[in-house]
Order: sequence, then structure tokens, then C-alpha cells
Amino acid sequence: MVKTIKNIFRILRIFIILARFDSLTTFKDSFFVKFLSKIILITSLQNHKIANKRPGERLALALISMGPSFIKLGQALSTRPDIIGNNISKDLIKLQDKLPPFCFKDVTKILEEDLEGGIKKNFKEIDPEPVAAASIAQVHFAITTENTPVAVKILRPEIRDDFKKDIELFHWLARVIEKNYPELRRLKPIEAIESFEKTSQLEMDLSLEAAAADELRENHLNEKKFKIPQVDWQRTSSRVLTLEKVGGVNINDIESLKENNLNPKDIVKNAAEVFFKMVFEHGFFHADMHPGNLFIDKKGTLIVVDFGIMGRLDKKTRRFLGEILLGFISRNYRRVAEVHIEAGYVPDKQDVDSFAQACRSITEPILGKTLEKISIANLLEQLFRVSATFEMEMQPQLLLLQKSMLLVEGAGRMLAPNVNMWELARPLIEEWILNELRPDKRIQKKLIEVRNTLERLPELMDNVEILAKNINKKT
Repeated sequence: MVKTIKNIFRILRIFIILARFDSLTTFKDSFFVKFLSKIILITSLQNHKIANKRPGERLALALISMGPSFIKLGQALSTRPDIIGNNISKDLIKLQDKLPPFCFKDVTKILEEDLEGGIKKNFKEIDPEPVAAASIAQVHFAITTENTPVAVKILRPEIRDDFKKDIELFHWLARVIEKNYPELRRLKPIEAIESFEKTSQLEMDLSLEAAAADELRENHLNEKKFKIPQVDWQRTSSRVLTLEKVGGVNINDIESLKENNLNPKDIVKNAAEVFFKMVFEHGFFHADMHPGNLFIDKKGTLIVVDFGIMGRLDKKTRRFLGEILLGFISRNYRRVAEVHIEAGYVPDKQDVDSFAQACRSITEPILGKTLEKISIANLLEQLFRVSATFEMEMQPQLLLLQKSMLLVEGAGRMLAPNVNMWELARPLIEEWILNELRPDKRIQKKLIEVRNTLERLPELMDNVEILAKNINKKT
């Protein structure tokens, strides 16, 4: 009861902040519209400039004012246009978690506590001014005692405790929604919050981020045009991450790219191929590839930083995705529909031909167009409308992938608006699918399954014998 009262008061505070940024109208179609409207009537705009902004932009500003957990929630919601709408989703995808830096005194305190030997035995110098300050951590450039330039990421003080309080509120809200609004259960609000909690907790353990960077780097060691900074494990802990300092210009710095005689189309092609290999070959991908995390060196090498948000897909899911993507590209809509049903994304009671027809209606308007003319927002709007019609449940493991594709595509559109980056990756997709689905591979998988069954046969026979003895005793 006490927790419920606290949560209600916290929600009231959130509503007031939303009202100040004129963001309550963002949720005009939601179940709590009446209550929010009353709040709006007694609240004025915080700033007249806000009135000229789009609803999604105003919501982003409101979330920033609420603190780190809400910024992360906004980034998570950007993957759910089915919940918040496509226009707002597009604005939240651009949500940058830039916050004022915390003081250097706290930085030195954490470094002294977490690193053996403290600052003096690990660094010759460290810049007191952070190069970046985000909701979870901030980054300082430094030089190690071995004269190696590095980037040191330090977790914000008290961030874990603050997040714990906020996540309790999010869970409570999700339970209220599932209990009182059956029509929204298809969106899996509780599961979505659980996924958000898990992702955020991983972000707040920098040793896990180090492991993610290390795994991604290991997966792509043979890629000539893709670079992941190396982890300095001796100077890394749960609150400190030290990586080699990487050069290059930001991917959205078009002028600098031109000065280095780099072809934007080549960069886009490389980015598409790298992303494809991350997702389909390794099933482990960088899920926050916005321009602020992407750099290009003078040789055209793509450099990625910030490994707090990563996605992982198992082999089976990757195979389904590959078939779906190839089906869309080759216009084999019946196969797209069949794969959705085989994967369990759409109930098998649904008519295959009708779902194939719906897939055709979504895809045909965009195939063959350049990125400049393709509206992914409209595509997603139709996709989620169709998903509701055919009782397609949201797949949490794919939400991060959807967001990542939008981010990568956004970077590609910025560099080469007349190029469809996914079409550039088509040969890789086709080759991967053919290798995965060729008959000898299927036979090999079946043989492995048979072998595993035979290996377990003695164990199964023992279990049958024990069961028979127990039945005899009872009779």
C-alpha cells in the first residue's frame, strides 16, 4: 500500500513535468487521456519556444528533465512505434542522453577506489574536462603510465540507486496496464520493461560493456574496414572502462570526409555489410549505431564506440530473419508469410495467402526507391497495423534490431541519400541464406540431432526403467 501511494505521487510529478513541456497531448489516444487532460488545463508551458516544437521533441525534452532512467526509457520507447506512434518514435530515436558532467572530484574518487594503485600508478595524465557526458557515464581522455592514449569511461555516482527506484515505478505501471487493459497485453508491457531493465543493468556494469567490446572486436578481427577499440583490462572495473583512443572524424562530418577524398557510397556499403555480418554471421550486434558513436578514419575504416547497448540473436532467429529479408527483397511474399508462421510470430490459424497479400501491400510501395524516397516510418506504421490484424505478438528480441536498422539507415541516408544501403548488402544476404539452407547442411543438422538422441538413449532407458518400477510398487 505504501509503495502504491509513493508510485501515485511519483506519477503525479511526472504528469506535471510532461504538462510543463506540453507533452501530455502526445498521449491523446492512450487510456489515461482524461486524467492527463485535466492536468493540462491547470499547467502552462515552461517556455514559449517549446510550443514550436513537434510533440516527440517536447516529449524528449521532458524525459531529459526527469533524469537518466527516463532518458533510457525514451530510447527504449523509440523502438515501439506500435505504442507511441511513428512520428514520436522518430523523434525519440534522435534522443541524445547528453547531460551536464559530474565533477572531477567524483571521477578521481572512483578511479582511486576501483583501480589498483589509483590514478598515479595507472595514468601519467588525465584530462579533467570530459569529452562526453551521458546519462549513465562520462568519458575522459588520458595517457597511461606506458604512454598509451586511452579513453576512460566512468559511471555516474549513485546512478544504480536512482535507476532502481525508477524501475520499480515502471514495473508497477506495466502491471497496472496488463491488469486493466487486456487489449494492450499483445504489446507485452511487463516483458518490455523487463527487457529494458536487463539492458540498462548491463549498461551500468562497465566490465560487461568491456566484455561486449572485446567480443565484438574478436568477431571482426579480419574485417579490414571495421575497427573496435581494444580494451585495457588492467584499468577496467564495474565502474571504469578504459579503451584505446581511436582517431577519425564523425560520420556526419561530410566536409571532412570530402577533404579525405572518401566516397560516401563506399562508406554506406561498408556500413551495410558490417551491420549484416554482425547480425547474421555472429548474432551479436551494436544496437546504438547513431552518428555520435560512428567515426571514419582517413582510409575509410568504420570505427564504432560505446558498447553499452548490444543485441543478440540465436541461430534459429537469424535464419528466420534472413529468409524474411530475402523474401521481401525478392518479392516472394508467400514465403515471407510462411516464415512468420513457422517462426511462431503469427499464429498458424491465420491464412497464409491473406498475410502474404498484406506483406505485399507493405513492401511494394518502397521497393526500388532510393533512401531519399523511402519512408521507414510509414512502412513501420503499416507493419504494426498488419501485425495487429493478424494477431502478431511483439518480439522483444527483434525490437532492438528494428531500432538499430533505423539508426544505421539514418546514417546512410545522411551520407548518400540516393543509395539504398540494404540493396547493397543483398549479395551477402543471398549467399548467407543459400549456405544456411543448402540440402547438405540440413542433412548434417538432422544427423547431429539423431546422434544426440542416440547418445541420450541409455539415460532415457534408465528413466523408463525407474518409472516402471515406481508404477509396479504402486500397483
